Amino acid sequence: MRTQKLRRYGVGIAGGIAMTLALAGCAGDDLGGGSTGGGGDTDADCAAFEQYGTFEGDRVTLSSTISDQEGDQLEESWADFVACTGITIEHNGTNEFESQIFVQVEGGNAPDLAIFPQPGLMQRMNEGGHLVPAGDDVLAAAEENYTEDWLSYGNIDGTQFGVPVMGSVKSFVWYSPSVFEENGYEIPETWDEMMELTDQIVADHGSDTVKPWCFGIESGGATGWPATDFVEDMVLREAGPDVYDQWVDHEIPFDDSQIVASLDRAGDILKNEDYVNGGIGDPRSIASTPWADAGLQVLNDNCFLFRAASFFEAQLPEGTDVSPDGDIFAFYLPADSADEQPLLVAGDYVAAFNDNEATQALQAYLASSEWANSRVSIGGVVSPNQGVDPANASSDVLRLTLELMQDEDAIARFDGSDLMPSEVGAGTFWSQMTAWIDGQTESDAALAAIESSWPE
Repeated sequence: MRTQKLRRYGVGIAGGIAMTLALAGCAGDDLGGGSTGGGGDTDADCAAFEQYGTFEGDRVTLSSTISDQEGDQLEESWADFVACTGITIEHNGTNEFESQIFVQVEGGNAPDLAIFPQPGLMQRMNEGGHLVPAGDDVLAAAEENYTEDWLSYGNIDGTQFGVPVMGSVKSFVWYSPSVFEENGYEIPETWDEMMELTDQIVADHGSDTVKPWCFGIESGGATGWPATDFVEDMVLREAGPDVYDQWVDHEIPFDDSQIVASLDRAGDILKNEDYVNGGIGDPRSIASTPWADAGLQVLNDNCFLFRAASFFEAQLPEGTDVSPDGDIFAFYLPADSADEQPLLVAGDYVAAFNDNEATQALQAYLASSEWANSRVSIGGVVSPNQGVDPANASSDVLRLTLELMQDEDAIARFDGSDLMPSEVGAGTFWSQMTAWIDGQTESDAALAAIESSWPE
């Protein structure tokens, strides 16, 4: 698979922390707490973990954005490693990770490891000289299990620092299989077919409360990010992967005419009052609608189509049947021809702040197919690790995600805003897309404002 550049599973998944860390002065304090995975009994065959060594009494601190249920699942995923090696893993997950990690590191209180949701953030951390390169065992495991392109986002100036651990595919359209069947609708394979279907839905069902599409970009302090994902998918389809790379690397202006055309393609759907926002309001309602709430309208038959990443599944009500014959499922967001399938992906990378043996042992384990299969088997996520058995994925959508991520012929690109300087990618890009969808600015002016914010 060709990848170039998973906002983490979505800003909306991050949450609080389960346990308060009581160790005064420890690495996790500045991130607001943590939980500890210590040793204990295990039914696992510890022979499988002998390669990592034994570390009775050693502790490894790990910071991330992963918390709540997902944090518990993360800790469950390494339970056998902990029991067999004797390493105590102190995990701190917080939705303030992006800002607090700098405070923590610059205060001389860095964790041993961190899982970065944005390669650009990891690169900024390295610019301060805080990270250490992946050790030999880490590198060997990473090179065995990940494609060169996935590794490239953790590689800084030729040195491997970050190792991918989890990932998602963003180029999905969610729909109701049963509603499609009742109306005789087919899954579109090209962009034109999808727009023909959109017009057919307007003709068949269009009303003040029922529209073809629904969309929302409200996400608290990160409002706007779903719009940037939409635009990135449009750049891949309107201008192509090469132009996408030039745009992300700022080799062409942010407001290049090809990018303006891509934003206008997004506007063809998002700013058409006949197309959005079923069950919610007119197109301007997108700015104030929580991104996941918009997608839930598919379950209420207020809209038929919702573009969102594979991690939207985690936002669905308990008991929702997510399958090709169920309540809701997803299809690949079509390109201009059925022969091309540009893919927008994103992912998390684990990097080390020191080369302690226990730190390196845990990082090497997180790079292994054994850990990836352990985490995927618990449910809710997938990994681009080539050693993951799709049968271990917890849903049909995640199996589809794995198949797309592991397709060596796929032309994939990493989330552009996650790679851009944070002032742009998590700053003006979000705010200008919010102003654009709210009708406060036009396409060319919005993109010009982002261009002017790009750091020298």
